Amino acid sequence: MSTPPLSRKEARIADAAETFDVIVVGAGSAGCAVAARLSEDPATRVLLLEAGGTDKRQEVTIPAAFSKLFKSDVDWNYQTTAQPGLAGRSIYWPRGKMLGGSSSMNAMMWVTGFAADYERWSELAGPNWGWDAMRPLLESTAITVEDQRDPRPLTADLLRAAREAGYALEEANRPAPDGFTQTRVTQHNGSRWNAVRGYLDPAKDRPNLVVRTDTHVDRVVFDGTRAVGVEYLVGRERRTVRAAREIVLAAGAIGTPAILVRSGIGPAKQLQSLGIPVVAASADVGRQLRDHLASLLAKEAPGGGTLFDAESLPQIAKYLFAKKGMLTSNVAEMYGFVRSDPALDAPDLEILAAPAAYVDEGLTGIPGHGLSIGPVLLQPRSRGSITVTSTDPLAAPVIEPNYLSDPDGVDRATLRRGLEIAQSMFDTAIMRERTNERYIAPRGGERLGADERIDASLEHLSHTLYHPTSTARMGNDAGSVVDPELRVRGVSGLRVADASVMPEIIRGHTHAPTVAIGENAARLIRQGTSREQVSAAR
Repeated sequence: MSTPPLSRKEARIADAAETFDVIVVGAGSAGCAVAARLSEDPATRVLLLEAGGTDKRQEVTIPAAFSKLFKSDVDWNYQTTAQPGLAGRSIYWPRGKMLGGSSSMNAMMWVTGFAADYERWSELAGPNWGWDAMRPLLESTAITVEDQRDPRPLTADLLRAAREAGYALEEANRPAPDGFTQTRVTQHNGSRWNAVRGYLDPAKDRPNLVVRTDTHVDRVVFDGTRAVGVEYLVGRERRTVRAAREIVLAAGAIGTPAILVRSGIGPAKQLQSLGIPVVAASADVGRQLRDHLASLLAKEAPGGGTLFDAESLPQIAKYLFAKKGMLTSNVAEMYGFVRSDPALDAPDLEILAAPAAYVDEGLTGIPGHGLSIGPVLLQPRSRGSITVTSTDPLAAPVIEPNYLSDPDGVDRATLRRGLEIAQSMFDTAIMRERTNERYIAPRGGERLGADERIDASLEHLSHTLYHPTSTARMGNDAGSVVDPELRVRGVSGLRVADASVMPEIIRGHTHAPTVAIGENAARLIRQGTSREQVSAAR
């Protein structure tokens, strides 16, 4: 059934509903930051709406247990369309459906990206997004970032393998990374530190901040082109709440464009096909999707010492009584930035390594003692889309990443070169000591030639690194979905603050910049409010 924007009569009914100054939709990495920062002003009443429940599950707290949250009731459990570039496979996309969003179920890697990436954002969306503006935000978030509490000795061997293969070792999160490092993680004393612990817990006693879980937002309510409220579901009951000042969508790169379309903001033909009256035609809503595609090789490690033993009784006891041991691992304990071609000015690949055979996207557990090394395509040329095909707010949109679809084949060639680099690391002396000849991924890879093994991994093992971006991109140009202050073009009183606004995907992991986007959004909203107050006083 179609749910068009409210008529003026219906809008007057919404006026009589419960009212807050600001409504934030989505309690993920950015939404928690926005809501907490705005509620620091006791005169600002903030409502934070989250479709999922709380983050109070043991698997959230225990770092190495994150894959046990996959395909659970706290996971949106998305699937892509069949991908021709990946042997026709549909790729599983986990996204957190709980307080903290994906910060409550990710691999806790704090990888901020390159200064040059933010300078590119500045070119596309103004100085608010350049390195000089974003670096202080990245360094002062409420997210606790620490060195790993108890890394595996095999991780040191993997770092030795990187150096033996000809790569430098360096500190994490330099402005221009160019080598390998041990992963810094969003943990504190061996437990996950998500956006809830960083932002919502310190703010929970503020009377001007209201957090509601299990509230599935359908659409933004408009009076003309002014956003005046939000309509959401609690079970089967529809409710409407009013925003006196602003609404901030922070529902992520999948959820935000879906809400925009159901609210009448999106490609005109798509809205018309759904029977949704056009509030503001915006062709790029749901378009320009980018994601980091990863692949891997995994070999048997008969000497043990891998995360295969993480759930043994001694390791469980070590974690429960000392918050140490294998269960503190984020799995990908090491990473590095490398070039597919030495002539490139900067790295275009990330190499992840883990003291575990992390196969089948973590869905079937660790099959035995093994080590994994694999590449990540950092700057994909391929573009995808998020498409709403139903006005039912509970229906998942169509996710079309178009992996490896760029017409020149650069993405495929680059990822393939990354697998060759991973193979070269396995071929080092230290890795020959720690592994045997048998491949866990691709299974039976020792019976294949080198090229066949790499092709098998690329086609059959590549999967998302869980970093979708850019589906409501910000920019200086009139075709961007949001302007440099994150205001949705064509309407008033509505902003977006999450990974969907990234004008280009970052060469790093998206959690850190998404938190910083939330911090920046709160700053921009406060500045805008101050300007309005000064103007009103005049």
